[in-house]
Formats: sequence, C-alpha cells, structure tokens
Amino acid sequence: MEPAAEPDEELLTLLDDENVRTILVETREESQSVEALSNCCGADDSTVYRLVDRLQDRNLLIAHQELDPDGHHYKTYSARLERVEIKFTNSGVEIDVDRREPPSDRFTRLYEEFTG
Repeated sequence: MEPAAEPDEELLTLLDDENVRTILVETREESQSVEALSNCCGADDSTVYRLVDRLQDRNLLIAHQELDPDGHHYKTYSARLERVEIKFTNSGVEIDVDRREPPSDRFTRLYEEFTG
C-alpha cells in the first residue's frame, strides 16, 4: 500500500482531473446544480457528486440550498477558488490557494469593521 499523498500532492492530483477543472470554471460566476455540472462535464451524476465532495473537503467549492417553484429543496455549488500558485523551491513544491470569501462572511466582516 502506498503512503498517503501530501496535501499539496492531493491538490495537484485533484486539479489534474479535467472534470474538476470544468466544475470550477462552470461554478466561478454562477452556482450550478449537479445535474447542470454533469451535463457540462459529460459525466454521470455519481461522478460529479464524488468530485463535488472532494472539492468541498478542500474548501474549494461551497454548497447553497435552493428552493424550486414546486417547493423541493436542492443544492447548487459555487467555486471558492480564486487562484492557485505553484512555486518550485529548494525545499520542494509549495502551493498557495487563494479562496473567495463567501458573501455572508464578507458582509459579517464588513459590518464588524464598520461597527467595531
């Protein structure tokens, strides 16, 4: 059995997946459902759910609860990833990830700065 990959290696492996990159691009400007992402990727829903879970575990994707006109709940997802920077140094590879601040967190931070 191989040793577990280092976090940076896990991130590089995750981002190497074409479907992951498609999900991140498609959710950058507007949140998308798994069904919509499946269509964009040309992959089945179970594959997209697995990738969405992995992206959420890495804090690169955030879920939103939606309500359709029939009263059913479903989730959509939006990218938190702003930028990934890979640096090659004498001590190895370093990866810096810039994440977007969710609107609710941004509002709270701004309110606290204004009132504090």
